Amino acid sequence: MDPRYPIGKLEMPAQVSQARRQQAMDEIASTPAKLRAAVKGLNDTQLDTPYREGGWTVRQLVHHIPDSHLNAYVRLKLALTEESPTIKPYDEAAWANLADSNSTPIEVSLTLMDSIHDRWVRIWRSLKPEQFARKLVHPDSGERTVDWMLFLYEWHGKHHTAHITELRKQKGW
Repeated sequence: MDPRYPIGKLEMPAQVSQARRQQAMDEIASTPAKLRAAVKGLNDTQLDTPYREGGWTVRQLVHHIPDSHLNAYVRLKLALTEESPTIKPYDEAAWANLADSNSTPIEVSLTLMDSIHDRWVRIWRSLKPEQFARKLVHPDSGERTVDWMLFLYEWHGKHHTAHITELRKQKGW
């Protein structure tokens, strides 16, 4: 197993149905609780342990996920309110190296996750089927749809939570 991708790389569903979308929304809704469970009981030394050689620490991962999902929340709102908006990428590694990602207690980001996901899931669940085809443009990956965002962030939360749970297994935490 490649420790960078403990659940594998993103694979878009071959068939997108409303039931499959609902499954993705449910996963996004459960991400904050799953992340909390993954880090429960970890001490500062464990939180400051990289999940793999050369990788981010558990603390950086915990702060990265709401950073990413907050950006995604804004991108979704743009995609729903503008015609094919070009979204702004950000340097995830640089964000992960800022002081807030290296020293802030993780509870701050866990609480932020709860709030972001509450609002984000309300939007996801309000969408009409045709809204999932709305477009946005990512400068690095081109034109995408709201469906793509849904499945990307379903994967994203599971992906990073698995970094933590796999590290815990390896270390016997």
